[in-house]
Formats: sequence, structure tokens, C-alpha cells
Amino acid sequence: MCRAFDPQPIDPSVVDEICDLARRHPSAGNAQGLRMLVLEGDRCREFWSLTLPEERRATFRWQRLLDAPVLIILLADPSVYLARYAEPDKARSGLGDDLGSWPTPYWTVDSAMGVMLALLAAEERGLGALFFALFSGEDEVRRHFGVPGHLQTLGVLAIGHPAGGSNAETGTGRSASRPRRPLDEVVRRGRWTTD
Repeated sequence: MCRAFDPQPIDPSVVDEICDLARRHPSAGNAQGLRMLVLEGDRCREFWSLTLPEERRATFRWQRLLDAPVLIILLADPSVYLARYAEPDKARSGLGDDLGSWPTPYWTVDSAMGVMLALLAAEERGLGALFFALFSGEDEVRRHFGVPGHLQTLGVLAIGHPAGGSNAETGTGRSASRPRRPLDEVVRRGRWTTD
């Protein structure tokens, strides 16, 4: 994940390619619930003003993250899953009745796969990318940019050319030093536990 960007703009056609690939994510019933709000230029500055006010910026560790020329707010639309599963070929599943009918929220699962496709597409084009949560200011962001209330916020994808600089500016986050869990801790074969 890239946390330091060069502010050089990204060609809008490249952003469209990334979004086009992301929207091809696997999707239950082909409901296609991923939604993306692309912010560029002044809109990025507006986003940061809402989520990281000036008085907090001086202590923000990743100063050059704010230089990312593209921010994509990633959202999932549960309503298209209800509508799709109310159609005749899916109605017998009962999943079109209400969101509580779903044992797993596939609008989140499917859309998260789209997020991963966007990350890979950016990387494939030689760009840096960072997926991060909308930790603060979500209500303000939704209001300011007119995001409908029924959409679930997944997070934000920053995209741009990676900046050069010191490791302190461009290095990994603190969590990156945590070791990966051993394979035998996360994978079981045939049965989860032994008796």
C-alpha cells in the first residue's frame, strides 16, 4: 500500500479503466452492488477538509497521502440484492424479503472483491494505491457529496503516482511488521477440529 503520492494528475481514462475492472467483481445473482464516487482535484481537498481538519494535519503521519490526485469512495448497495433476489428466478430463496434474510451480507463481500480488483488494476498500471477506512467525518462526507443513505460505506481508495522520499514518508505502517499467521493456523483440511 502506498502512503506517499506525487500530486501529478492521473489520466481520467486510466481511472475509468480501474473502475471498469472493479465493477466486474464476482456478484451473487449478478446483482452488481459496488458503487464508486470518484473525487479529483478540488473534490479531494474537500474530502480531506471534512475528514482531517487543518488542526489535526500537523500530527498526521502520512502527510503525502493528502497529495493523492484521485480518491474513490467505495460503497455497497444492499438494495440491488433485495431487488435481484425478489425476481422470479431467485424468489424461492427468500433472500429478496429483507436484508436480515441473508446469512452473509453478500453486498459487502462482493463489493470488497471489487475493491481488491481496483487495487490490483492500479498496481498493474504502475500506480500506487491505498485502501483506508473512513474513520472520521463519514456523515459530513456523505452529506457534502450527496451519497444516498442506503449505501454502505466500505472505505476509500487513494490512487496516484508513488512519491519518492525518505522511508519515514513512504514506508509501511506500524502493522506491517506483524508476522503473517502460520498457514496451519489459518487452513484446515477435511475437518476444523480433531476429537
